[in-house]
Amino acid sequence: MELIVFDLDGTLLDKSSQISAFTRDTLALLRERDVAYTVATGRTLHGARDLLEGHGFSLPQIFKNGVVIWNPDQQGYSHRFLLTQAEIQHVLEGFIREGVAPFLFTLEPGDRHAIYHPPTLNAAESRLARMLGRDGPLPLEHLSKLPATADITNVSAIGPEPAIRRVVDSIADEEGLVAYMGSAIEGSDLFWVDIHHRGGSKGDAVTTLKEELGLKRVICFGDSDNDLSMFQLADEAYAPDNAKTDVKSAATAVIGHHDADGIAHFLRERFNL
Repeated sequence: MELIVFDLDGTLLDKSSQISAFTRDTLALLRERDVAYTVATGRTLHGARDLLEGHGFSLPQIFKNGVVIWNPDQQGYSHRFLLTQAEIQHVLEGFIREGVAPFLFTLEPGDRHAIYHPPTLNAAESRLARMLGRDGPLPLEHLSKLPATADITNVSAIGPEPAIRRVVDSIADEEGLVAYMGSAIEGSDLFWVDIHHRGGSKGDAVTTLKEELGLKRVICFGDSDNDLSMFQLADEAYAPDNAKTDVKSAATAVIGHHDADGIAHFLRERFNL
């Protein structure tokens, strides 16, 4: 039996960050054929839950690029690679030296999630803080309130490209950390970055799911650098036309654009739906 693994943003979702009607209907057809599917995304559980609701995502789901796996049946995490404050403190200090406010996403006792950050330093950071505080279900707290017992799933930031690159370069040789970055939609001169435990890759999490579910083959869909680890282990890996060049090069084939239901059209042909 095969397992299909979807990245979300830039892959399964359209440009409005939604599952289109055509893709919704395609997922329903997969369920009718008993084709297993799940997600592997850089989003948090809380940032993806509403999107996935009602679309048959009943299998364990991979969040924060493989840092955690959420089991819907057990309503808990079955796999986690978390960071302590001591392991990430120098990264926070690096951001602050560069004039960039880091946002810390935590997993605390009782599976409580929260986001902590210092005062924002520019308009893009302020917009991000307002968005997280308004649209997200996670508490948004000042960094000074970070509990000593909190574990950190990831550190995210947005700022000028040179500043972001200097922070990323400063941890490039660290065995325990990995960083993903790219151009931010907030402005051509801004970059986003996400830093987390190196052990928590999408590839590692997909391997875990494959073994736990007893499945034979994996088919992956993704568009960005954080998808390459699962492309490497997949039996088939497909990149939408909007994917980064290195992701296209690693793919079995390049298929339609994410905003033209490229993944759904491919699935209908691939599985004769």
